[in-house]
Amino acid sequence: MKNSLRTLCSFGAMSTVVLLASCGGGGDGAPAAGTGTLGVAMTDAPSCGFDAVNVTVNKVRVHQSATANENDAGWADITLTPARKINLLNLTNGALEDLGQTPLTAGHYTQLRLVLDPNTGAGLANSVIPSGTSTEISLDTPSAVQSGIKLINQFDVASGQRTDLVLDFDACKSVVTKGNGKYALKPVITVIPTVVNGIDGFINPALLNNHVMVSAQQNGVVVRSTVPNAATGEFFLARLVPGNYDVVLTADNRATAVIAAVPVASTTSTVVVSSNSTPIDLQAAATPPGAISGTVVLNPVSATEIAYVAAKQSFSAGPTVTIKYQGVDVASGAYALSNLPTVAPQLGQYSAALPIMFATQPNTTPGTGKYVVEASANGYVTQSNLSVNVTTGNQPAINFTLTP
Repeated sequence: MKNSLRTLCSFGAMSTVVLLASCGGGGDGAPAAGTGTLGVAMTDAPSCGFDAVNVTVNKVRVHQSATANENDAGWADITLTPARKINLLNLTNGALEDLGQTPLTAGHYTQLRLVLDPNTGAGLANSVIPSGTSTEISLDTPSAVQSGIKLINQFDVASGQRTDLVLDFDACKSVVTKGNGKYALKPVITVIPTVVNGIDGFINPALLNNHVMVSAQQNGVVVRSTVPNAATGEFFLARLVPGNYDVVLTADNRATAVIAAVPVASTTSTVVVSSNSTPIDLQAAATPPGAISGTVVLNPVSATEIAYVAAKQSFSAGPTVTIKYQGVDVASGAYALSNLPTVAPQLGQYSAALPIMFATQPNTTPGTGKYVVEASANGYVTQSNLSVNVTTGNQPAINFTLTP
């Protein structure tokens, strides 16, 4: 069921809400006149602090009305029989989990719902395994799993044609702590192109036990992230809207490396930033990494919004990038950004001629071993602490109160 990203189809319609890919054909045969075919797959960004994040998918539902309730007429379903338990962490580096397809009346559709099985009895339909443990822990799911996680998206199905959607389930943002070793699912899902493009490269396989993370960023915002292949060190940042991206590579007790302004020219282009013969290496740190912790309070309190905290640095002749980010504990508001490098990062400018050369950058803002800490939540004003030094041992708590 899980497929590699490297399959090509022609790029289809684009709206301001959702990107789609439209491929010719109709699955197991041409659709009847006046109907098309919808196919849905799932992919994932890596999770923060877990060896497994499992969700059990029951069905995908679509409707032409954005306001339709789950019991209204007019729904079309892709039902998984039996419901499928999927470890989202198997879906990094562009891998796809095919959820199925269904014929649809040609027309304009504005609502999509992902329905999960609830945890019942002794079975763990939705669960996590924290990193470094072998214990599977229940992942509390919202009541919406029965009616479906509601995604308002606009897409068109043409008569005799197939439309494919990819649900990007961001496990790092979707799994939140709720105190006392418990976890909850706050789904963060976007719909992205099926078509192949992205940024490909290799990192030194000797670093793969150091929690390597690779991300494509714009203006310090993580657009796509992944972890390298555990055997080869290859990484692939898939399905990117054409434009320039800063590729950020981090690992425990290593200097951050950034490749600035990597151009993704089209919806079918793949840009190579390193090869298996000259993989990217990250400079070892001579001093232990640091950490930043504290709390984020939402005032007024929100039952639906989650606060996130990011540690950022800016290059004097380059971009601003996020080094680490995390959702806060939904019960206490606590957060902890650990393994922040205490050494200067390395910056390389993209070049088609490999290998890309990196240079140590001591003149970052706010400085080597220092970070801008930013707290944000939807509907609240973002706040920042502009200079937090992690090179001087234990730091006082960095606390925020966010208001609308």
